[in-house]
Amino acid sequence: MRLLLVEDDRMIGGTLRQALRLEGYAVDWVYDTAAAAATLASERFDLVLLDLGLPPSPRHANGLDVLRELRSRHDSTSVIVLTARDALEDRVAGLDAGADDYLVKPFELDELNARIRAVLRRHAGRAAPRLEHEGVTLDPATRQVTRDGEPVLLSAREFALLEALMQRPGAILSRAQLEDRLYGWGEEVESNAVSVYIHQLRRKLGADFIQNMRGVGYFLGKRSGGG
Repeated sequence: MRLLLVEDDRMIGGTLRQALRLEGYAVDWVYDTAAAAATLASERFDLVLLDLGLPPSPRHANGLDVLRELRSRHDSTSVIVLTARDALEDRVAGLDAGADDYLVKPFELDELNARIRAVLRRHAGRAAPRLEHEGVTLDPATRQVTRDGEPVLLSAREFALLEALMQRPGAILSRAQLEDRLYGWGEEVESNAVSVYIHQLRRKLGADFIQNMRGVGYFLGKRSGGG
């Protein structure tokens, strides 16, 4: 999952980015309205964590203007507002402007992670928290994976790659799309990283669980031989 964090407080932003990366998210971080608007106009994210009290730019007075602009071009990217503004009128304004959720600072990381999972589920049209395919079950909340009921231990990036594929079973994801889900800005991407993670997942889940369309990308297939 690729997230954009929009937060001008360097201490809060650094802590959040580190914590979310430990959860397996690829997190990019900008600090003001101008950078947020430009980034959202040119790049795709699964979810935005948006502070409202941001340094203004000529076109945007605060984070709410960034959100309104995003929705005005019919961009449905999920947005969770993270702000110290706790007044009722602020919460109503944020939700009416198009936020999917509104979380008041200070908050616990466990609650933020739960809200991220809930918003992403709704955006994908899923009610159930767990993902299942061909005997493999992935639980984003507990970060547990099982194969035919037996636990499977995965690294954070193996988990993130598997989650990306299981969210869209049958859909082909290119190497570039998978790299976007694994790495944020400034993180070194090794040329064969996706291939290495795919190899490791196949070893743990079955050689035919993840299939490849040569020159196009990877997708979830059907396991042969009944498991």
